[in-house]
Amino acid sequence: MGIAEDQAFLVQIITTSVNIVATVIGIIIVDKVGRRIPLAVGSAGMALGLGMMAVAFSQAIITIGADGEELVSLPGAWGMIALVSANVFVLFFGATWGPFMWVLLGEMFPNRIRAVALGVTASANWAANFLISMLFPEMAAFSLVFAYGFYAASALLSMFFVLKWVPETNGRELEDMSDGAYEKAPRATKAR
Repeated sequence: MGIAEDQAFLVQIITTSVNIVATVIGIIIVDKVGRRIPLAVGSAGMALGLGMMAVAFSQAIITIGADGEELVSLPGAWGMIALVSANVFVLFFGATWGPFMWVLLGEMFPNRIRAVALGVTASANWAANFLISMLFPEMAAFSLVFAYGFYAASALLSMFFVLKWVPETNGRELEDMSDGAYEKAPRATKAR
């Protein structure tokens, strides 16, 4: 990305610090702001960061090293733009999706299926993480612009998914997470 190799440790410290601070922010706001809106904002922020990564890597210069390996470099300020964009992604993920997903999963299922549902959703999450980790090298070899563009589009889709189908669970009792849980507002009880 145009950053010297001797700066790699500093870059890792910065990114890790951003992640820690973001996670603390997420923990602080999770019960004050709710779940849905921060998740939607997080999706939009992640899409922005990943989209900027795609733009930055569209400027890449590919050279062939002495060993025949392709080397990707970002000219001018594009390396710094890619680094900031990556940290924008980390910031929005760490403040929202990172901690919120686990909170939301523990709250959104009715008691009668909670244990099984948590097992299935946690397994699906880890399977998706594994799949993305295994496919990224292939996608990057094809095109870093495509890889980051695909991830940006996926983050944007997650925003629409949250706004349409994810219920707000903040302030609701676990026992309330049943048939009416996915309506816009809790059902009012009729007076007798």
